[in-house]
Amino acid sequence: MRKILFLTAVLWGSFSQAQVLHPATWKVSVSPSTPNAGEEVIISFDVKIDEKWYLYSNDFDPDLGPMLAEFVFEPHVGYELVGETLPINPKRKYDSLWEGEVSIFYEKARFRQKVKILDPDYVIKGSYEYQVCTDATGKCIPGDGEFEFRGRKAGTAGAKESTGLLQKRDSTDPYSLLSFMLVAFLAGLAALLTPCVFPMIPMTVTYFTGKDNHKKGRLINSFFYGFCIILIYSLIGAVLSPFMGPETANDLATGWLPNVLFFIVFVVFALSFFGLFEITLPHRWVNNVDQLGDKGGLIGIFFMALTLVLVSFSCTGPIVGSILVESAGGLSLKPILGMFAFSAAFAIPFSLFALFPNWLKSLPKSGGWLNSVKVVLGFLELALAFKFLSIADQAYHWGILDREIYLAIWIVIFTMLAFYLLGKIKLPGDSELKTVSVSRLMLSMATFAFVAYLIPGMFGAPLKALAGYLPPVSTHDFDLVSEIRDSGLPLDTPKGCEEPLYADFLHWPHGLRGYFDYDQALACAQKVNKPVFVDFTGHGCVNCREMEARVWSEPAVLNRLREDFVLLALYVDDKTELSEDQWYTSEYDGKVKKTIGKQNADFQITRYGNNAQPYYLILSPDGTILTEPKAYDLNVDNFVAFLEQGKTAM
Repeated sequence: MRKILFLTAVLWGSFSQAQVLHPATWKVSVSPSTPNAGEEVIISFDVKIDEKWYLYSNDFDPDLGPMLAEFVFEPHVGYELVGETLPINPKRKYDSLWEGEVSIFYEKARFRQKVKILDPDYVIKGSYEYQVCTDATGKCIPGDGEFEFRGRKAGTAGAKESTGLLQKRDSTDPYSLLSFMLVAFLAGLAALLTPCVFPMIPMTVTYFTGKDNHKKGRLINSFFYGFCIILIYSLIGAVLSPFMGPETANDLATGWLPNVLFFIVFVVFALSFFGLFEITLPHRWVNNVDQLGDKGGLIGIFFMALTLVLVSFSCTGPIVGSILVESAGGLSLKPILGMFAFSAAFAIPFSLFALFPNWLKSLPKSGGWLNSVKVVLGFLELALAFKFLSIADQAYHWGILDREIYLAIWIVIFTMLAFYLLGKIKLPGDSELKTVSVSRLMLSMATFAFVAYLIPGMFGAPLKALAGYLPPVSTHDFDLVSEIRDSGLPLDTPKGCEEPLYADFLHWPHGLRGYFDYDQALACAQKVNKPVFVDFTGHGCVNCREMEARVWSEPAVLNRLREDFVLLALYVDDKTELSEDQWYTSEYDGKVKKTIGKQNADFQITRYGNNAQPYYLILSPDGTILTEPKAYDLNVDNFVAFLEQGKTAM
């Protein structure tokens, strides 16, 4: 029987070599090829994509999950990058699995990077990583390649592509671009209701009505005033844009310094809104600009707008700073668009009230309610601050902000906010609250409801609506949901088997327990005489997550996986670097494989002739394939049959 199975495995291996797919063919070129010092060249990445396949672009929210195309340029004194690597006309679509809008290419893809040549003997060297998928079979395939272009004396130019694994690029950005602009617009409206800004509205109207009583004149002046406000804030975004594009995403995702700094900045903003101190610009600046605003004509109006921006800085500064922080790691235009959306909401009321001064009669009077708006914003700033500290904590495994600690902090913050809205807590600047308005009561009730939603999370509830803001469930010290689900199940590895390597940072879903190293899994299978279920997967594999959520969660599948197999998950996109004595040079592409993911991807290609995920195998304890491998298939009965065939062949 074993001889027959061995021959079957050999035949399958020979056949499956044809299954190494290359749905995307890359061509990298530079134009012009012989530039002079000071000239700009264009690095072009042109991709031909097979029919029914698509390639993910690099201009959508990395936090959604799919792997974005990524371009890395090695530093060299002979050139400097101009802007970011930009996709050319990708398609946008809503992905129901990731619950967000993604950007993809069909048939062909194009990316462009501007480069300024500083020395004719330049060496432009780098790499790219990407993912292509097809909905027809549910396969997703990672790939990578290298390119190198040299100047006149430095040598030749060229590019090399290989299949490999790719790095998921993370980000602190929780919004799609349109959602981000909507939030920025709402932030602009909120800024209007702060005590630094709201009283400025009648002062502005008085200025314009005093300058020109004619409706036509007021129309021109008021719209130019609003335009100047938008222009000033947009210029702030434009100045910061080169420093906050996609290339910063990895640093923001894994760097402890930027995330800790952002945490501190948000806490400082919150304390400022609470009334502990004011963040103000030097009075001399404000006074000088205000004097320029007394000049007539459009120049005077521009300086009036600049005066408004400067005077309101103590209230708008924390909001603007928060928007700029959230825009880091996105598109190069994101800070500009964020400031545009914020300033549009900020400027429109000033322009309209300047145009229609009679509307002032409908405005509520200034009072303590303005300070209340500022304090509410402070609570929100404080809650969001912990998102950045959590990112650094997860990346460096500090263990200081586990899921339940994070949730406890949020529960306290929002409970305090609810009591503040009811007038039970008073802060500097608040007026005495004799009665609670209906609006404050409703907001307080909504906040208490949010707290009630958070509380089950302390015991392991998934809280899917907040998944992008909370630490992963795996950091939870006491997960009651898992305890109930896994009660009565063995907590240790089978007798005689080794403890799994990498289990401190790699995990199985649904409380399953298994291995992440091939040799360990086979050794355990020989001890317990069970077949090995192999899952070639990835952290950013869309279809892998869908299979786990919709197929593995079914009792008929979950019970078989738990009881009948030794489980082995091989992540092809994990970036954990191994010790140097574990490195090796691949026979497939001649590259040195240094990470867990690179080695697993190379193992899948060289041993099984396949580079798609998900990819499932059932092996005997000696590594022989027991049944035909399986890929993406949402039919539960088919997957159960696959497991049963493998178990029976054993």
